[in-house]
Amino acid sequence: MNKLYIGNVSEEASAVDLESIFEQWKIPYSGPFLVKTGYAFVDCPDEKVAMKAIDTLSGKVELHGKLLEVEHSVPKRQRSCKLQIRNIPPHMQWEVLDGLLAQYGTVESCEQVNTETETAVVNVRYGAKDQARQALEKLNGFLMESYALKVSYIPDELATGPEGPGLGGRRGMAARGTPRSGSPSLGARPKMQSDVPLRMLVPTQFVGAIIGKEGSTIRNITKQTHSKIDIHRKENAGAAEKPITVHSTPEGCSSACRSIMEIMQKEAVDTKFTEEIPLKILAHNNFVGRLIGKEGRNLKKIEQDTETKITISPLQDLTLYNPERTITVKGSIEACAQAEQEVMKKIREAYDNDIAAMNLQSNLIPGLNLNALGLFPGGASGGVSPSMVSAPPAGPQGAYPSFGGQPETETVYLFIPALAVGAIIGKQGQHIKQLSRFAGASIKIAPADGVEAKQRMVIITGPPEAQFKAQGRIFGKLKEENFFGPKEEVKLEAHIKVPSSAAGRVIGKGGKTVNELQNLSSAEVVVPRDQTPDENDQVVVKISGHFYASQVAQRRIQEILSQVRRQQEPKPAPSGPSLARRK
Repeated sequence: MNKLYIGNVSEEASAVDLESIFEQWKIPYSGPFLVKTGYAFVDCPDEKVAMKAIDTLSGKVELHGKLLEVEHSVPKRQRSCKLQIRNIPPHMQWEVLDGLLAQYGTVESCEQVNTETETAVVNVRYGAKDQARQALEKLNGFLMESYALKVSYIPDELATGPEGPGLGGRRGMAARGTPRSGSPSLGARPKMQSDVPLRMLVPTQFVGAIIGKEGSTIRNITKQTHSKIDIHRKENAGAAEKPITVHSTPEGCSSACRSIMEIMQKEAVDTKFTEEIPLKILAHNNFVGRLIGKEGRNLKKIEQDTETKITISPLQDLTLYNPERTITVKGSIEACAQAEQEVMKKIREAYDNDIAAMNLQSNLIPGLNLNALGLFPGGASGGVSPSMVSAPPAGPQGAYPSFGGQPETETVYLFIPALAVGAIIGKQGQHIKQLSRFAGASIKIAPADGVEAKQRMVIITGPPEAQFKAQGRIFGKLKEENFFGPKEEVKLEAHIKVPSSAAGRVIGKGGKTVNELQNLSSAEVVVPRDQTPDENDQVVVKISGHFYASQVAQRRIQEILSQVRRQQEPKPAPSGPSLARRK
């Protein structure tokens, strides 16, 4: 089916106007434009042309001052479990996309479509129509690495599986098809590779030598080191350096790194380039502190053992959505290769330790989707191994136990330094809007209690996963913006309101429950005595600690409140005729 729906059409627009736009962008059409009030329809010769029209025109071309919206025309009766998702970042990892899609239900298949666009396109089949509908509503316009996803229904005849037009071979979350040359590709996940790939920055002038004539050099490196190497040529157009991602075992990554350094050195000699070419490694900021070590001991030891000089880019260079720091290593190729092994060993150890901590969270929040949280490196720096994460249960309602079939909405009051309010809000409120959309939560900053108030209250409302994501980003932002010292852990106070009748359950007999909670979470948990309940007959529970500690405590308290609510629910009256007891 190649019929297109054209939306947001001005009342002044005519069929001739639309014809001229299609002709201007060299998009063939096989029938007349059917123009209605505010929208129009047209047939394309084939699916490839229809895709080109969508990618070229939708949200990009204006007609009489209004941006056109172009998508497949799918009648309501044909809307099924199948969606097409476009404008996916070209270097996005499959694990991250899988995690995002799984939030809305059971994904039966996800297949990459070959296109001529810079971004990637996939066709997705959900287990139920309402799951597909929810995914479309939530993901259409969703920002991923500054790319706004475009989601539309596809009718049955367009999603025919691997034998269909232009589809890769991924069926039932199995192997993915190989895109044709030049087609953008989601980062594949080779077997037995490290969960943390090696990320390098190389001078743009050496990229051609690394790739080689018709890709011969990079193919040789890939073959010899048993690795998958992505050179992100289209990132940061005009930049002096380009990132390279190497997916392999730690040994394969190191071997590829050495080969790339040798190629750059040879190219420098051939082109009479006299400046020193250091090794530059990109690492997620979550791991850099542990690489440096207490008082810089880890880094000093690596420098001494490998006879290199190592510097790390400052925190000020980070942004919330680009959280990598540059580790610059200077020395001989042999010395830099040894330093790479030691640096990445520390980075991978930090990652493994964080996975263990996150697994605790996934147990405390049943089905917590770690890939979707965005607290670990995503498309750029490796994803969470799927074997370490329990998948969310099938069904449209997500991963959380709830009443009435929907995730329970929670409100948490998080207290941040008053001076940090501007950083959280961002210029013209852009940052807090982006954060709210990313987390799927309502985020509001309450007015100050007074001119000299040292803290401000952030009110976060949303289900458990939204709470985790929003609070995690706020903790991270405060660290990145230097509101806490380089060796100081970010610790914040959070308040949860509980019914006054349930406060005793949180405290426990003789304080037993609250003491166990503090021992489990390492957070300080206080239910202030002699509180006067508010107008909703609620009192405050105060939680103080670092991010993971606070999350453990919050989840346990919410679990207690869920138990209280279940016990207070009226038991359903027996229905139907009662059976006489057999004598």
